[in-house]
Amino acid sequence: MAEKSYTRALGEDARKRHSHKTERGIVIDFIVQLEVMVRDAWRPVIRYDCAHDFSHIDRYNMDGKQEKDHLELPYDDAMTLADEDIDLNWETYKTRFLEGRFP
Repeated sequence: MAEKSYTRALGEDARKRHSHKTERGIVIDFIVQLEVMVRDAWRPVIRYDCAHDFSHIDRYNMDGKQEKDHLELPYDDAMTLADEDIDLNWETYKTRFLEGRFP
């Protein structure tokens, strides 16, 4: 089994955390998450993962409450979508989260 993990800064007080495991080239586990620094602590804003044995998105508000949306995608496609979505939309997600308009 191969594992890859990294955290990448996206801008001031924002980062993307990515981790995945593959077996024979097939994604068997993943998490891709946008985190924002709020009062000296990293807080999740949006997370794509496959906990509960299905790919889904969790969107958080400042109180830590979340909305879960099921993705009808294989893990590798969901992980690719997650990376692209967060890379393209992190600034909007961060702004909406900090303004209390997320999810």
